[in-house]
Amino acid sequence: MTARLPSLNGLRAFEAAARHLSFTLAATELNVTQTAISHQIRRLEEELGIRLFVRQNRALALTPEARDYLPGVRAAFNDLRLATDRLLRKDDDKVLTVSTLASLAAKWLLPRLTDFQEAHPGIDVRITTSASLIDFQRDNVDAGIRYGRGQWPGVRADWLMADELFPVCSPSLLQGAKPLRCPEDLKDHVLLHTSNANSDDWRLWLTAAGLPTDIARQPGITFDMIFMTIQAAIDGIGVAMGRTSYVQDDIAKGRLVVPFRIALPTDAGFYLVSPEGRRDAPKLAAFREWVVAAAQTKV
Repeated sequence: MTARLPSLNGLRAFEAAARHLSFTLAATELNVTQTAISHQIRRLEEELGIRLFVRQNRALALTPEARDYLPGVRAAFNDLRLATDRLLRKDDDKVLTVSTLASLAAKWLLPRLTDFQEAHPGIDVRITTSASLIDFQRDNVDAGIRYGRGQWPGVRADWLMADELFPVCSPSLLQGAKPLRCPEDLKDHVLLHTSNANSDDWRLWLTAAGLPTDIARQPGITFDMIFMTIQAAIDGIGVAMGRTSYVQDDIAKGRLVVPFRIALPTDAGFYLVSPEGRRDAPKLAAFREWVVAAAQTKV
C-alpha cells in the first residue's frame, strides 16, 4: 500500500521555515502571514505524527526527526523546480521576444522580419515596443534594439548601424509652386519635427549647413514618434529631418527624396543588446546573426 503524501503547502512551509529557522522569514518568502505558516506546520506535524520544530531561548530549532526529513523534502522541491524549468524552457526556446523603438520597428525591422521567419520557421518572434531601459527578467525580453553608444553595463551590445541626419521630402514637393533647390529655400516650407530624443535634429543640421537656426523655430508640425514625421513627409505635408535607418527604404522605393547633399553624422548608433547570461541561447544567436547581417545589407 502506497503511503499518502502530506500536504504540499505544509511541506513548502516546512522547507522554508527550516531553511530560515524562522516562521516570520518563511512567511515573507511565501507571501503569507506568520499565522498561516504556523497553522500549516501544525497541520503537517499532525499528518506525520511527528514534531518538527522546537523553540529554544526564543530561537527556532529542528527536531532530530525534522533534520532527517529535511534533505529529502528539499531534494523533492529542487527536482520539481528543475522539471518545471525544463518544461518552460522547452517552450521558451521557440519564442523570441525583441524590444525596440516603435519607429524603428515600423520603418526598419518589420519590413525585413519575413526573411528571418523564412530562415527560422521554428522560432516564434514577438515584437514589443518601448523607449525605456530594459529589465530582461522583469520584462521577459530576450533582446532589445537600442540607440546609444553601446556602453550599457551587464549586457552584450552588438553594433548594428549608424545614422546620418538629412532633410527628406516627397518627390511631389519638388514639383510644387515653391522651389526647394537649395537649403535656404526651407524658410518657405513647413518643417516637420519629432519631439523628445529627436527634437534637436533640425537645429543641428541647420548649424552644420551654415544656416540660421531660426529656421527651425518657424511654424511647423511636431509629432511624438519619428515614423509619424516620416509618414507626413511621404504625404507631402512638409520637409522632415530624416535618419538613415528610418528613411532608407522609403528613399529606395521613391517615396522620399533627399533634396540636398548635406548630411550630418551622429556619434551614436543602434545596437542589439542581450543579457550576458543568455548570449549563446540558440534562438538569440540565430537572431543576432540575422539582424547584424540585415543591418549591413544595402537596400
